[in-house]
Amino acid sequence: MVGTRQITVPASIDMVNVLGPRDEFLRILERELDADIHVRGNEVTLTGPPAAIVQGAELLTEMVTVLRTGQGLAADTVERLVSMMGQAGDTRPADVLTQNILSNRGKTIRPKTLNQKRYVDAIDKHTVVFGIGPAGTGKTYLAMAKAVQALQRKDVNRIILTRPAVEAGENLGFLPGTLNDKIDPYLRPLYDALHDMVDPDSIPRLLTSGTIEVAPLAYMRGRTLNDAFIILDEAQNTSMEQMKMFLTRLGFGAKMVVTGDVTQVDLPGATRSGLRAVQGVLDGVEDISFCSLTNHDVVRNRLVGKIVEAYDRFESVDQQQQAGRRRGSR
Repeated sequence: MVGTRQITVPASIDMVNVLGPRDEFLRILERELDADIHVRGNEVTLTGPPAAIVQGAELLTEMVTVLRTGQGLAADTVERLVSMMGQAGDTRPADVLTQNILSNRGKTIRPKTLNQKRYVDAIDKHTVVFGIGPAGTGKTYLAMAKAVQALQRKDVNRIILTRPAVEAGENLGFLPGTLNDKIDPYLRPLYDALHDMVDPDSIPRLLTSGTIEVAPLAYMRGRTLNDAFIILDEAQNTSMEQMKMFLTRLGFGAKMVVTGDVTQVDLPGATRSGLRAVQGVLDGVEDISFCSLTNHDVVRNRLVGKIVEAYDRFESVDQQQQAGRRRGSR
């Protein structure tokens, strides 16, 4: 069954912003929807199966909603809207893309996928949150944004950013400089994210005063962290003992976010990753949330998501082949 539906885009919305430069967004819609799209002035006519027409109409509505907030559309934004259609439940895709977390120097940080919104909402609602997923899914970046937001709102007095200084194919002992110089490369990604969210001129003052602390995980031992927003990054490289040590630093008025990718463990072979084990340990504990992000939530260059997906497929096939060889050798 083929049907037709006509959608009128409000006159206040420039159709160039809806269709994209050289009709780029229109081509995305035609590729992703099982419907023909005809545009005349501000009238958009959809022709195709009923389900495709409904989806197309909803998608155009979401695009217009985003544009009305003053936020422009880009090709990857339209593709994210398409991917969220049908899986967002009660959450409108436009609500995901227009949820402002933090603004600094004209740049606004927002979740860009449904899972990212769920992750951000979990940080608001829980004291301890685990964000687990591959590179580029915004685990650390969004946690940093929420930390800076909490500091600006005076919900906390300080931000503590920490990482385990695990040697990923390099030997710290052979690096030049002091201990701080040797550790700095492991903490550099945290500094880089911080510079996106805080006026760079104020960062030295905030670090000197202790309002923001960036330190290796070993420096957390023996402390109780009150009124602080604490982020543990690269948590897959913690041992079970280190993970327990970190979580038990939680003080009054504090919030913790633990991020990591369980497929990228750099620990010695016999050491069990604390991040891999922690969900089994803490599952069901009140006020703790586990959020999973996938390659579909990668918000770096679109090619990164495809690379992550390709590696997942390769590793799955490789594991099956290894299991087959083990069975064959018995």
